[in-house]
Amino acid sequence: MAGAVGGAYHRRMTEPGRSARAGVPERPTLDGIEDTWARRWQDDGTYAFDRTRTRADVYSIDTPPPTVSGELHMGHVFSYTHTDTVARFQRMRGRTVFYPMGWDDNGLPTERRVQNVYGVRCEPTLPYDPHWRPPAAPVDDAARKNPTPVSRRNFVELCETLTAVDEEAFEALWRRLGLSVDWSLTYTTIGRAARVASQRAFLRNLARGEAYQAEAPTLWDVGFATAVAQAELEDRERPGAYHRLRFAGPDGREVLIDTTRPELLPACVALVCHPDDERYAGLVGAVVRTPVFGVAVPVRAHPLADPAKGTGVAMVCTFGDLTDVTWWRELQLDTRVVVGRDGRLLPEPPAGVPAGPYAALAGQTVAGARRAVVGLLADAGDLVGEPRPVVHPVKFYEKGDRPLEIVSTRQWYLRNGGRDAGLRAELLARGGELHWVPGHMRSRYEHWVGGLTGDWLVSRQRFFGVPVPVWYRLDDTGEPDFTHPLTPDESALPVDPSGEPPPGYDESLRGLPGGFVGDPDVLDTWATSSLTPQIVGGWETDPDLFGRVFPMDLRPQGQEIIRTWLFATVARAHAEHGVLPWRDAVLSGWILDPDRKKMAKSKGNVVTPMALLEQYGSDAVRYWAASGRPGMDLAFDPAQIRVGRRLATKLLNASRFALGLGAANALRAPSDSSSSARPTPRRDLELSATQPLDTALLAELSGVVAAATAAFDAYDHTAALQATESFFWRFCDDYIELVKERAYGTGPGADSARAALTTALSVQLRLFAPVLPFVTEEVWSWWRYGSVHRAPWPTTYEVDRAIGGAADAGLLRLASDALGQVRRAKSERKLSMKAEVPLAEALGPADLLDRLTLVVDDVRAAGRIGRLDLLPGRTPELVIACAV
Repeated sequence: MAGAVGGAYHRRMTEPGRSARAGVPERPTLDGIEDTWARRWQDDGTYAFDRTRTRADVYSIDTPPPTVSGELHMGHVFSYTHTDTVARFQRMRGRTVFYPMGWDDNGLPTERRVQNVYGVRCEPTLPYDPHWRPPAAPVDDAARKNPTPVSRRNFVELCETLTAVDEEAFEALWRRLGLSVDWSLTYTTIGRAARVASQRAFLRNLARGEAYQAEAPTLWDVGFATAVAQAELEDRERPGAYHRLRFAGPDGREVLIDTTRPELLPACVALVCHPDDERYAGLVGAVVRTPVFGVAVPVRAHPLADPAKGTGVAMVCTFGDLTDVTWWRELQLDTRVVVGRDGRLLPEPPAGVPAGPYAALAGQTVAGARRAVVGLLADAGDLVGEPRPVVHPVKFYEKGDRPLEIVSTRQWYLRNGGRDAGLRAELLARGGELHWVPGHMRSRYEHWVGGLTGDWLVSRQRFFGVPVPVWYRLDDTGEPDFTHPLTPDESALPVDPSGEPPPGYDESLRGLPGGFVGDPDVLDTWATSSLTPQIVGGWETDPDLFGRVFPMDLRPQGQEIIRTWLFATVARAHAEHGVLPWRDAVLSGWILDPDRKKMAKSKGNVVTPMALLEQYGSDAVRYWAASGRPGMDLAFDPAQIRVGRRLATKLLNASRFALGLGAANALRAPSDSSSSARPTPRRDLELSATQPLDTALLAELSGVVAAATAAFDAYDHTAALQATESFFWRFCDDYIELVKERAYGTGPGADSARAALTTALSVQLRLFAPVLPFVTEEVWSWWRYGSVHRAPWPTTYEVDRAIGGAADAGLLRLASDALGQVRRAKSERKLSMKAEVPLAEALGPADLLDRLTLVVDDVRAAGRIGRLDLLPGRTPELVIACAV
């Protein structure tokens, strides 16, 4: 790092070119500066990554690719601004920053958006129609309710068309916000590079035995018609009802059970009680018969049964919930599946279930079957009492709107430690190696990994995604051989098994006995997004680049996707490379609405940012975002955005004023032209601050630089901003007022003031630059060459070097206190701040007044005091008495 920072000083502001200084405008304004500087940065390549630098000089960021199937909201602005402050800081520290932007454009949300916008649905059996054109979008509700079927290829083309439009809008907003992204590094999760990387990683997982197929109970989203992984689940409170059912036990004993899913009665395979529940000890091992259907099922004991829940004995169905799956697997029970992939009860009853009573349920939705079963139970006298309403958690796919079912399907899985204690321990150890910001987020990772109950289901029964890159031989009867999948060579990637034959086969053999069939599924979007470091880093396709950026330095992301994106990326890098994919992980907090509730699309309380960016300016919105620390929640507050606007405006105007005092001249050689009417120092070297007030200012500023640097190093952009802003207001309200009379003059005192103004303004612009990129660049262009964002980050050495004498950092606060009392006296007498004070007395401890004498001339000039007498020993603290 030291070498990188030193190199930045030698380069100074010459990269990427010495653009001309603009000069101080008559009436500076914030209006329009976003468009001006966004274009200039792009044209000048201000944020371009330099791939000639060594890995030690690179800072690489694994940027979250936002999903483009919706709108960006203030939560995005919040977290992406945080990342951008890091990128800008590291760039000014002398690192070349690898800062790509990606778009997460495949997967279910995109498909749902295409269906809604165009009123279509994918029908894979239809042939591709190259002449088909979509209807004008958006379509009406009638078209959405009766969608037009199109081929898979036509549907995928629609997805590509719509995402391209969405991505343009997203990029425009990010540019408006001022993200210092290298836009030449943009990628998409459905693009060629992503498909190649995703399929290559899967094939290597398969070759190492980390990927496998299994026919097993699967969480199934009926609306999306696809399998769902454990990491994508969420519980939602939903109303239901407990129904008490009467089972017929041995010797005429009745066994009562409570269930919220009576429609699964024909899928019942056992009753379960706790091993220590004495009420049912005599029943364990016996057989009972189900009501209505009369099917014999065993009574078994298992520790997961809760004696305090309901009657203490539970009905095990295949499958009502994940606990049913556990009981079914561990107790080796029969299988009676009744719910199909379409969310309706199957047309035929499972083996051993009588067809007569089942006929009333066949083809019914789950809700319809529930009503039918309740009616049958009531007629049979086996419904005990009335249903009891209850509100209980129901599992949903996080992007779905219908409760999940559990159906038996064949799916692809990746090993993730859910069934392997050794791998689980390794992945927990990886979490311990990672630097977490804030540190307590690590526990969420450990809780998730420790609670995994199965491997990662990565196949999806959808269309717009990365195809699973395998085929299957068909035997002489046309049945696929799932145990020996056919795979392509990596050099042939990407492949689409639905439209390409496997090696050694001709397309004419597709679907024929003795031929082949392609795997129809696509990979889960997280199976691709978990490879973002590899995708954008050029894994296997650009080894030179990959060696310069991987493992990456930073993964910024939301806390809610630790279980998905962060964990999955760690697991993939561990399997493929044997390392962590990045050094640091910085987690964002939530954005809250005015009622302190989390903003979410599902709640309808999100705020979109473009109108705010246009109304207040991008720097103001970034200021609001930067006021929230990593991992901490932040309320959306327009008042805070207005504060940011005032700060940007003050920075503009105060800089103009300081430059008008001669700050711009303190660095110029005599041959330079000056935009100021003030005298230009006749020397070629930079001036030093020698007067006590000036050295005090710089001594305090040196501490601010140290504090801001340490804060940014710790990913605490908020503390860095607070330190800088606090100093800036004191600089504007106190120092400039105290020094301006002296700065207007000539001689050593004026030279000292200009030197202090020069250093202070230059340093503060750079300290503010990561948060307020537009206004700082605007001011920088008035008097400096190049871009402030390519200028070196300020150091305490730089500030201290400008101090040409003894420095007492407390003198500025002492002078500010004195001037503040003079101002207060004028205000209380309703006098103008320009009013003359013929006489004033300074009272206080002798040592304090001795220090005040060092800055008394500046205080007298700023307060317009004719005579200021110092009277030591009269008061315990400083008091300025004014005769006005």
